[in-house]
This record gives sequence, structure tokens and C-alpha cells, in this order.
Amino acid sequence: MKADPKGVLSGVHFIDGDHAACEGALAAGCRFVAGYPITPSTEIVERFAARIPKVGGVFIQMEDELAASIAIQGGVWAGHKVMNVTSGPGLSLMMEHLGYAAMTETPCVWVDVQRGGPSTGLPTLPAQADMMQIKWGSHGDYEIIALSPNSPQECFDLMIKAFNLSEEYRCPVFLMMDEVVGHMTERVNIPPADQIEITDRKWTTKKPGEYKAYATTSEDLVPEMVKAGDGYRIHVTGLTHDERGYPAMDVPNQAKLIPRLLNKIRNNTEQLLDVRMDGCDDADVIVMSFGITSRVATAAIEAARAKGLKVGNLRLIICWPFPVKLIQQLAEKVKAFVVPELNMGQMVLEVRKAVEGKVKVISVPHPGGTVHEPETILEQIIEAAR
Repeated sequence: MKADPKGVLSGVHFIDGDHAACEGALAAGCRFVAGYPITPSTEIVERFAARIPKVGGVFIQMEDELAASIAIQGGVWAGHKVMNVTSGPGLSLMMEHLGYAAMTETPCVWVDVQRGGPSTGLPTLPAQADMMQIKWGSHGDYEIIALSPNSPQECFDLMIKAFNLSEEYRCPVFLMMDEVVGHMTERVNIPPADQIEITDRKWTTKKPGEYKAYATTSEDLVPEMVKAGDGYRIHVTGLTHDERGYPAMDVPNQAKLIPRLLNKIRNNTEQLLDVRMDGCDDADVIVMSFGITSRVATAAIEAARAKGLKVGNLRLIICWPFPVKLIQQLAEKVKAFVVPELNMGQMVLEVRKAVEGKVKVISVPHPGGTVHEPETILEQIIEAAR
């Protein structure tokens, strides 16, 4: 099939999650990617490198992950939508530049196709053990948004949403895939470009001389943007800065800047809530999962229901910000939460914090390399229901 002028390859395809993620980025308007090959994410940039010249974009293979994670940020200030693609060891190298993107409010999408770790670990096998790293891996206080697909179709759909959210909130947004979803081949429906909702960058209407790179209002905590070369004076620094973007390294400016960086996300947590819920209204036990684990959890939930147990299915689409209020509300009605994940217990910590000891929270850890057996999750559901 031939892509339209906007780069959208509409139609029905049978492709894997990595390729679907690439198509989602192109459909969202991504025109610059700097990357460094790493299993199991390389197929995303391989496809991008082949496709992007046809729609006027650029892919650059950098010398390492550090270079890739800062090159994309230069692309943003030149006016482009950008993406960075990696996996665990590469993500670790990028943490300083994650903090830089948060501090400079540089809208960008980071794709992490998770694999077994730590260190080089299991390069070709799955895990979900980077969830806390993206939230806390860089130093200082900052907020990010993270989405987790469980199918190639969602790799396409959520990639577009990730780009839209990065532009709306001017922050780094993560697409947290895993090796299984990345290499899983399924049917993916790509709609025509005119049926895809795209959020454009919040360009300023102010004239040069009137514009301040980080000026906001009390109602809208997200600054307007310009691009280099359009006649505006802009200064971008990771230092604490004033509304002009110039270094202002004192307590009053820190007290003004950092809360705004956090609150532009935190004040919109309810608007950012994105979960899939099934059977949670009258459940005794709720299973919370995300990504590939949610597909295994669904099989366990169906088996539990066949035994007469009242089990709800709660799947996180947006994992960060975490839906604290929703979990607190559900904790008033259920006996327990069961949380399976391909790590030794990460997002379960957020559930425990939210419920404050009011109900049982049972972790179902897995060190990665394979997915859970449904029977393992079923056993913990039965235990939780007692």
C-alpha cells in the first residue's frame, strides 16, 4: 500500500508491535528520530529509517544513547515532533536527558521496549521492570506521562496519543512496550489521515520582543512555543530559569518553577485517567495489570469467574500519573487487589500506598524472561477472595 502525503499507510495490516509503533509515530507527525540500535526495539527505527525519507523527515543513528536522547531535543526546538527509541540498558544512559527534557519542557516521546534486566540481562525476552525508572530515574522533582499498550493495534493508537499528550503538556511521554508486544504480530487497522486526531504544538501568537519562552497564566501552566529561526530570542537551559528562559538560580525562582512543572500534570490527573474496567462494580477482588501481563491476567480472571468468584479486571492504559483516587474509591468496596507484573513488585507499591492498609494487596511478581502462567495469577485470586 502507498502512504498518503502525511505519511499515513492506511488500511488493514498484519504487523508486529514495533512496526505498528513506527506507523503510529509517522501518523502523529513525527519527522525526526535520533536513535541507537538495541534489542528488542531496533525494528521501530529500522522501519522509520526506511519510511521517513518518503515524507520529508530524518532519521539519524547516533553514536550512543546519550547522543540520541539529546539530539531529539534539538529537533523539537527546530520545530519538529520527535521520538527516541530504546530498551533497558539504553534507557539507563538517557536518564540525565530525561531530566533535561522535563526541566526545559521539551515535548518528546520516548519508546521503551522493555526486556529482562538488570544490566544486559535478557536482551530478547520480556519484562516490565522499567516502570519505576522512568518515574524516578532522573534526579530532582519532575513528572512524566506513561502509556502501556498490550497489542500491536494499541502500539499504533497509543503512539498517536503519546505524541498528542507530549504537545499538550510539554513534557516527556513514554510508550512502555515490552518484548512480547513488540514482536507480536496481529491485525492492525490504520485509518486515513483525516480520521486521526492530531494535537498540534502550542505555537505563540505573540510578536518577537513580547514573547517569553516560559511565561504562563494561572489557568494554563503550559508555556507557548516558538521554533529557532523564526526571529524570536529563546534561551533553553537545564538550570533553574525565569520566564525568559535565562538562568535564575535562587530560591524564589525555584519555588515558582518546580511546582508549576509538577502541577501542570498533577492538576490534570483526573483528565489523564485512562483505564479499562470490567466487572469492578460488584467485585470482591480486583486484578490490576498493564501491558502484556493484562492479556494473561484476563485468562486468569475468566477462570476465576467460572468458579463463581466476583473478580474485576482493571487495566492501566496510562500508568503515570497513577490513578490514586480511583484505587482509593475501589478500596472502599473490595476485599483485595491482586497485582501481577513482569518485575519483582513495582506498580504494586503504588496500589499499597493508595489503599493505606485498608484492604489486602497481593503482589504476583515475575522476574521476566517469560510471561506469567494464568494458573499462577488464578491461585492468588482465590487466596485473595478467602
